[in-house]
Amino acid sequence: MNKEEKTAVIEELKEQIAQSPFFYLADSSAMTVAQINTLRRRLFENGLQMTVVKNTLTRKALEAAASDSTKFEGLYDSLHGPTAIIFTDVANTPAKIIKAFRKEKDTKKPLLKAAFIDSAIFVGDDQLDALATLKSKEDLLGELIGLLNSPMSGLLSQLASGGQNVMGLLKTLENRG
Repeated sequence: MNKEEKTAVIEELKEQIAQSPFFYLADSSAMTVAQINTLRRRLFENGLQMTVVKNTLTRKALEAAASDSTKFEGLYDSLHGPTAIIFTDVANTPAKIIKAFRKEKDTKKPLLKAAFIDSAIFVGDDQLDALATLKSKEDLLGELIGLLNSPMSGLLSQLASGGQNVMGLLKTLENRG
């Protein structure tokens, strides 16, 4: 790969990093070609993209994409050995796919090296469960709307039941007298 090709790869990767608020670094070495193709297909079906790029080019792209020099600093130690980058728009989707893939194929690969979620960095394969249980933006908005709607629903139901009680009381009084 000549210098121009490397520069083009760095620029393309920098744009992907800038556009994606979440990405994972994984180790897919020691996986068979069939396993890698199956994983790529599952990721693609869920709107995710997995690419394998040299670690030095990845580091240069991260450095170029960072708004401040320390933004991706925690990821640099994970850039050793074979590294696949998985870009996503939903923070927990890659973790869920990797967990399901491991369970189905009865394997420990791919290993999670690190993940960048909005501004937090998760390092190590032991973080996979925590990442899989993260709530998506849609889930959080749904919960927030439910919480905001709850007092109003309670108030309306109390008013409705109170109206029935008043009507029942008036009917009883009318029947008595």
